[in-house]
Amino acid sequence: MKPDGISPDPVEEGLAMLHELLETRSPSGEESRASALLVAWLGAHGFDAECDGAGNAVGVLEPLDDETSDTTPGREIILLGHIDTVPGFPPVILREGKLYGRGAVDAKGPLAAFATAAATVGRRRGWRIIVVGAVEEESASSKGARYLLSRHRPDLVVIGEPTGWQRVALGYKGRLLAEVRAQRVLAHTAGPATSAPEMTVNFWNKLEGVLSGLNSNRDRAWDQIQATIRGFSSSTDGLTEVAKMSLGFRLPMDTGPDELKQLLISADGNVSLSFRGEEHAYRADKNTPVVHAFLASVRVQGGQPSFVFKTGTSDMNVVGPAWRCPIVAYGPGDGSLDHTPGEHVEVDEWRRGVAVLANTLLRLTS
Repeated sequence: MKPDGISPDPVEEGLAMLHELLETRSPSGEESRASALLVAWLGAHGFDAECDGAGNAVGVLEPLDDETSDTTPGREIILLGHIDTVPGFPPVILREGKLYGRGAVDAKGPLAAFATAAATVGRRRGWRIIVVGAVEEESASSKGARYLLSRHRPDLVVIGEPTGWQRVALGYKGRLLAEVRAQRVLAHTAGPATSAPEMTVNFWNKLEGVLSGLNSNRDRAWDQIQATIRGFSSSTDGLTEVAKMSLGFRLPMDTGPDELKQLLISADGNVSLSFRGEEHAYRADKNTPVVHAFLASVRVQGGQPSFVFKTGTSDMNVVGPAWRCPIVAYGPGDGSLDHTPGEHVEVDEWRRGVAVLANTLLRLTS
């Protein structure tokens, strides 16, 4: 049953909403306009909608009837997407069946699919359906997801991330961000002393060797400790020379942030280290109702369902360990386009993703 006032074609209205969301800049920490836009759309399509205390856009479809009570509480599904994006604002263009724009894949496309599918399904007996456009997922703070942790205890969760319309993601790697700093009293460049930039490069080279050894028997990227240099700078005031290097690490299931910290601290004594963005890897169970419903729904649309384990990090890492309920990540879009200037989603794939999500909601709430 559709909520009162629903458009005869909510999928096309959802696609128009996605286009408008893409045209609304919302880098982490600046999501208010995009959140207000989504709240307005949700409110016009039968949801109780608001921006919560963290700035998340939240839409709630209450159960269809009042059969629930304190002794027989209704069940709750949370469709948790994120409304923030990385910086950069490539042109928003619909061309040759592809919708281009920052967030088309990561992750306004999946979020708009969540809202559209839930609006299509409408209120369900005995189930509360909640759509959330969370803030600050891309900033490594996960402010929006953390705000929800103590306020909800859902029975089922779907995270909005690009998996492609035929796949569901069951896991995300952990993360650690490190700032490496080297400082020394300035000396003549013709002298034998090691410069501050050289000290940080030496640290990186030594670290690469250590990680290469640890990863030597790990063929899959999912099982490896992956390291990248995210930034480098050096400066001098004429007396002191300073070099800084920003590093990012993706962690497998058997390596937590604290273990990697100890490895980094022991790697070299000539630099100082600081850390942030700590998340443990998370892997969900695949033998759950939400997984079974997605697999069946993909087959209904003529697809061949499969699983994927992502080498990035998402809000699944935050809510999965806390809520301890069946969880997957799903969303139309090619994850290899995340954060790229050519980020886009194929409109036909997006529509199929909406259909899969709507069928999944119907199966789970029947």
